[in-house]
Order: sequence, then structure tokens, then C-alpha cells
Amino acid sequence: MAEVKFTGVRKIYSKGDRPAVEDFNLDVKDGEFLVLVGPSGCGKSTTLRMTAGLELPTGGRIEIGGRDVTMLPPKDRDIAMVFQNYALYPHMTVRENLSFALKLRRMAKDEIARRVESAAAALGLAPYLSRLPKALSGGQRQRVALGRAIVREPAVFLFDEPLSNLDAKMRVEMRAEIIRLHNRLGATMIYVTHDQTEAMTMGERIVVMCDGRIQQVAPPLELYEKPANPFVAGFIGTPPMNLFPPGTVSPHRTMGLRPEHIVLRSESESRPGDMQGAVDFVEPLGSETLVHVVTGPMKFRAIARIQGFASWKHGDKVAIGCDMAKAVEF
Repeated sequence: MAEVKFTGVRKIYSKGDRPAVEDFNLDVKDGEFLVLVGPSGCGKSTTLRMTAGLELPTGGRIEIGGRDVTMLPPKDRDIAMVFQNYALYPHMTVRENLSFALKLRRMAKDEIARRVESAAAALGLAPYLSRLPKALSGGQRQRVALGRAIVREPAVFLFDEPLSNLDAKMRVEMRAEIIRLHNRLGATMIYVTHDQTEAMTMGERIVVMCDGRIQQVAPPLELYEKPANPFVAGFIGTPPMNLFPPGTVSPHRTMGLRPEHIVLRSESESRPGDMQGAVDFVEPLGSETLVHVVTGPMKFRAIARIQGFASWKHGDKVAIGCDMAKAVEF
């Protein structure tokens, strides 16, 4: 079993500094694909490095498979880590890169060969086993880095922004590769990214972090539809949730509404309850159009998502309708 449990984990690098991670409590299920997401400096990579044993917590407890690993070195934690940097040995072939860690363990040659061949087949690397890393594309190098983790057959896989060095097309392909890998292995995986689209498309559950603390833990759809606070609402979703003050009824609270739940109408078609505003600019995206509007004298900005092509242009006066059944209040 490869559950991972964090209990009151915290990390302070220097006395007097703000904690990099504070009061981190989380249970990762056996076989779960969990994503840690948040802006730079939120503590997600620090949390992953503490899980790997590359950083020691200032306080709290980390368990893997029911075993306390808080102070154990990385080699004793039964984990494998894939970094943003491929970290391949340039003088070794793909086969040698894949087998190197197993040889250090003095594993039997036939078992090494079995694991290498299996990982190479799963990742489409079989034709490249005799090549050096310099003869591979960026995506192929990242596959080798994944394969090097797979052959170890660890209890937990840890990914630290592994796709950041790839171009947009290759990132999409490698996201699918990692999801297929998880489906095939059924292993526990903890994945760190700053890209909320990556988090939403990959994670079974997502942990949103800010300033070293967990803001919300939920499946992707729940995060999208029911964010716990304005930070999550503004961070999750592309474009983010629109945030407005509810008005005089709740002056200290905020209303959130997704762009697809805002309807734009011409002034002549205005309905009771509509806000008045003007189009600021338009982003045509082919299958949909994002219309940025400014609402009335208070100059609140909002984004409306319209399916297909929209003929609105800068300066057009509009009535802005809101589907209040879809609104959330913080």
C-alpha cells in the first residue's frame, strides 16, 4: 500500500522568516493521482521535496505506506522523482540511463533487462535504446526521465513540474502520456505544477496552495464550480471566475460567476436586473469568443464566454445578464 499522509507539516528555512509551508494536513490515497498547484512561492515544490526527503520538515510528520519517513534519507523512502530538468547522463545510451539505478542496486541482469524493455515499450522508447540523449527530442528525453522512474517500481511517484521545458504541443502530448501511465500502473502519484490547466486535466484531486497553506482540496469539477474562497476562484479556470461585490445587502462579501454564466445583450434587449456596461476588447478563439466588458460607473471588469463567433467590438454598449443560480458567494 502506498498511501501518503501529512500531519501538521511545516517548513521554515530561516528563523524569523515566514513559513514556506505551514499546517499542511493531507491524506493521499493509494493509487491516487494528486496535483499540488499554486503560484510561485506557494510551497508546493517544498512540500514535494519534503516528501522525497530532499528537505527535512521543521515540524510535523510524513508517512508513506503507514511508515514514518519524516527523517529518512531519500533512498529509504521507496519513491521515484521526475524533475523539470531531465538530468540524463549525456555519455550513456537510453538503455544505460534506464538501467543505471538498478545496476547500483546490484539487481539481477535478467530482471534489469525485463524492467528496461517493459518501460521502453510502454513509453515508445524501444527504437531509441541505443541512442545518446543528444540524439533525442525534448519529449523523448522526458520519456526517458519517466522511464528511469518507472523501472524502479517505487511505492510513490513524485513529479516536480516535469513538462515546463516542453513546447505547448509537446506538453499536451506528455500530459496524455503521464495519464496513460497512471492508468496502466495504478501507482500513487503526486504532481506539482503552477499551470492550473495542467492541474485540471490531470488530477483526480487537486490541492490549491497559497502562501504555504492549503486553500482547498477537491476534484477538478468541484474546484471549478464551488471554489472555497476568492483566491481559488481567481486561480482556477481560464479565464478566471469573475468577482463582484454583492452590493449593499452584503457589502463585505464577494460574488463569483464563471464567464460562461454571463450573457451579453444589446441595450434595447436589456432585462430587469441587468447591469449596464461597455465592451473593452474581444478575444476571438475560434470555437468561442471572450468578451471583456466594463460595468457601469463602478468600472468593475468582467469576462463573458460566448460560444462561436461574437460580433461585439470595442465601445459597444451592452446589457450584462448574470445566471444567479450559478453564482457563488464568499
